[in-house]
Amino acid sequence: MPENNKQRNKLIAQEELEKQREYAELNGKLLVARFYPKQPLAYVRTFGCQGNVSDGERLKGMLCEMGFELTEKLEDSDLVLLNTCAIREHAEDRVFGNVGALKHLKESKPGVIIALCGCMMQQEHIAEKIKKSYSFVDLVFGTHVIHKLPELVFRIVSGEQRIFDLPDSDGFIAEGLPARRDSKFKAWLPIMYGCNNFCSYCVVPFVRGRERSREPDAVIKEAKELIAQGYKEITLLGQNVNSYGKDFDSDIEFSNLLQRLNGIDGDFIIRFMTSNPKDCTRKLLDTMAVSDKVAKHLHLPFQSGNNRVLEAMNRGYSREQYLELVAYARKVMPGLSITSDVIVGFPGESYEEFRDTLSLVEKAEFTSLFTFIFSAREGTAAAALPDTIGHAEKVKWFKELTLLQERISAERTAAMKGKEFMVLCEKEIKKGESIISGRTEGNVIIEFPAPLDVIGSFQNVTVTEPLTWMVKGVLANTVENGF
Repeated sequence: MPENNKQRNKLIAQEELEKQREYAELNGKLLVARFYPKQPLAYVRTFGCQGNVSDGERLKGMLCEMGFELTEKLEDSDLVLLNTCAIREHAEDRVFGNVGALKHLKESKPGVIIALCGCMMQQEHIAEKIKKSYSFVDLVFGTHVIHKLPELVFRIVSGEQRIFDLPDSDGFIAEGLPARRDSKFKAWLPIMYGCNNFCSYCVVPFVRGRERSREPDAVIKEAKELIAQGYKEITLLGQNVNSYGKDFDSDIEFSNLLQRLNGIDGDFIIRFMTSNPKDCTRKLLDTMAVSDKVAKHLHLPFQSGNNRVLEAMNRGYSREQYLELVAYARKVMPGLSITSDVIVGFPGESYEEFRDTLSLVEKAEFTSLFTFIFSAREGTAAAALPDTIGHAEKVKWFKELTLLQERISAERTAAMKGKEFMVLCEKEIKKGESIISGRTEGNVIIEFPAPLDVIGSFQNVTVTEPLTWMVKGVLANTVENGF
């Protein structure tokens, strides 16, 4: 398929990527000289969303190409890289706490390289705070120059002092970056980057740039490689996957991509997130319904059940439109599991308006919710809105919402008792006990006794004990397996 003209200017040139590979080779030689006879170790910690985790895997891949080995022991590291999140104040506070603690490491090991990257660093006021108050940090770089990590490390290792590389940009796409994946059978697959929505509470468009979609052939190629390597679950990532392809010259859209991925041979399932309701079409839901490899799980954030609040959030849909989507989705996929996000205590929200959120939750009957108390982000429109409701009151609302969802979740898990589900087996809960944890197609956690060799495979499991947020079960072929 020919490359879309609009995309050409968004792709990092192959010459630039080749230059970074050359820097990686140079780093290997410099690092050997600097740390010989010791193997240089890199500690990477990622905060935040799945998109950040995916970035973290690529950062680790580039570090390994430079000659680093990865370590989970901070005190052993020769390079520390914190990949940060800016979505909420709590996430920022955690990062600052971790950065502050690195001062002692730098004092005890002056040669250690301390680097910060990610969404937090792309904010000017955060970068200035790091520059003024954390003099022991050697390298700070933003979301638009992740591919330049080999060059930036080379400059530090070569003796350059304190580098801040934080260009303001609409964003680019760097294809072919190496990845050191955290799992051997679950993989993140970014299909697009950035966001054009500008929800009034969200900082993502400011730190991640405008929407830019990867070429379908590039996505398909990476998916086929992952499947050939034995990956069983592939999660497509985008700030709003429903916007995929809108920046192309052609009429390609997300549902087309799903169809092509579903047609790949292999034993795997496809998940995706996040899906904005304003761009969630019946065509997409119909495609999900007929695609046997697409998990029947839809994460569809609604944020508020009140139309005035939704308008103030700049979400682009109404309560009625959201509930209509949910109803249609369940009509074409009767067993569909729907999860969502909701913000409690948006500036100006009254308790009566919050009750509209409660009633929407009652009607939608979500499998689970990710619930958050509003957190003002500097530079967003919502940060300038008057907020007259105190935090203690918002906490009361939050508890009311979580109690409601607990009841709904318990009712939904109770309905699973005695039924059989296909489960991707993920890990042993506690070493030596042979109790496996996995997830159903609907993304419900299930625990069951099984031999360890089932990890990384699909197994049919019968639910025996429903709990509130998870269930317990047994292998459907327990007798055959002798377990």
